[in-house]
Amino acid sequence: MSEMAKVNTKALITDIVLIDIINFSQLKSSEQLEIVVFLTKSFKKMIEKMLLNSNTPLSKFIIGYVSTGDGFYCILNPRLKGFGAILGLSFNHFSEHIAIKYPYFEGIRIAVHTGEVNEFIDILGSKNFIGDGLNDCARYLEIKNFSISTVMVSDSAYQSLKKFLTLHKDFNTLLTKRELKKSSQYSFKDKHGKEKKGCLIWLRDSGIINPPDINYNSII
Repeated sequence: MSEMAKVNTKALITDIVLIDIINFSQLKSSEQLEIVVFLTKSFKKMIEKMLLNSNTPLSKFIIGYVSTGDGFYCILNPRLKGFGAILGLSFNHFSEHIAIKYPYFEGIRIAVHTGEVNEFIDILGSKNFIGDGLNDCARYLEIKNFSISTVMVSDSAYQSLKKFLTLHKDFNTLLTKRELKKSSQYSFKDKHGKEKKGCLIWLRDSGIINPPDINYNSII
């Protein structure tokens, strides 16, 4: 029996933000294309604007983008672990304006998880990602009491957020001013029978929040 060739992958523990378009499969093909193109371009512009004052190129802020068909994953740089929940809140705020432009757009659901992803080079020679972190993040969209005005964060993502706010006092002050709210903890079993724990978070005074200015000279 031939020995399987070893695959060189880079394992990372970082924040994963999943955007899921509500009832995407029920839209006409033309509407699906229209909303995906608009969302992609709009979120890219939003993030680029966020990064203007952060001295950070987009490719160093979000190191991975993985399409799901009815949404996408954003994989953040590990140096910004904990900011994923805040990015989710910013996505949520921005999506409310999109609904005004497209009446058939019912909104997005957002889940954030801190977990492991593995980087690899795909058949086209492009960087791509797989890993339990992506799968676990998707499981948090299974919660029944999901509100589109909130962001679902896993227990690990919430712990990362708390650590981030401890390190970045100005963000802690800002989120307190904007009245960051948190639900009681949810505990549920996913479709594979594995127990998941997390909570819903939201801002009473929502808005788009820029990431911190970090020295990226030695970034991955």
